[in-house]
Amino acid sequence: MRELGECVAGGGVAVFPADTVYGLACDPENPEAVRRLYQLKGRPPDKPAAVMFFDMNWPAVGPRTQALMERLLPGGVTLLLPNPAGLYPLACGPDPSTLGLRVPFLAPVGRPVMQSSANVSGGPDARRLVDVPEAIREGADLVIDGGELPGTPSTVIDLREYEAGRWSVVREGAVSVDVIRAFANGEH
Repeated sequence: MRELGECVAGGGVAVFPADTVYGLACDPENPEAVRRLYQLKGRPPDKPAAVMFFDMNWPAVGPRTQALMERLLPGGVTLLLPNPAGLYPLACGPDPSTLGLRVPFLAPVGRPVMQSSANVSGGPDARRLVDVPEAIREGADLVIDGGELPGTPSTVIDLREYEAGRWSVVREGAVSVDVIRAFANGEH
């Protein structure tokens, strides 16, 4: 994954194998790289993307949310978190008060990356590199083949009000709602 980190650090956009589906990655603080990622996907720039961390050094959250994150991560979930510091605004879309955060089961790349699935916006997720649209593969600066992946995208969980006991699943995916509920209720 060192190549991925170098590509992103140099302002590039990469296709890479995540622990769920193939993804696109770029520097979340580089406006040109973010523009290119959205252009490759055909995704409107006002739609948020997640920031992928490769370790447990994520932004500060409340103690209850922190404890749940430690139970869920790394794993096949994307967490919507409060973002009072306005971190990574290029990835946040029109609402900089919310940060999408993902910590996959992958080797570290040395920096957080903005990531989205490597498909045309609204299209099927890529389980194999050949499933990534040719235009995306050709437009990326780096393409990493990781073989066949599970093929189910991450489960998106809204934890913005978890300190007050409220949470919801925005999109069910790699981790079932029952498993999320068990973690949220402290059963794991």
